[in-house]
Amino acid sequence: MKSLEVRVPHQLEPAEVRRRLEQAIVRARDEYSGKVGAIDASWPADDRLVVAVEVMGMNVDGEVEILVEELIVRLQVPGMAGLFAGKIKSGVAERLGGLLESATS
Repeated sequence: MKSLEVRVPHQLEPAEVRRRLEQAIVRARDEYSGKVGAIDASWPADDRLVVAVEVMGMNVDGEVEILVEELIVRLQVPGMAGLFAGKIKSGVAERLGGLLESATS
């Protein structure tokens, strides 16, 4: 497994970040059903989201920590997926950056 970390700045209240992440999970389940395995997500703490998903037969585990001015996303990807670490990190940063823009969603 390879560890990846992505930091995404934001200017939102933590409760709003959590709300947007929850909505994104619901959309991802709808949008990607049939393309990926189940998307399991849970909140072990108000500021910490844990996610697990199977993509192309590979398990990807992740954690999102909500801090005052940024999210820290930590992913554990299988070795083969590690070859695409840069693309994975930029994709996560882009998607979450759009999700966390200050305008209401």
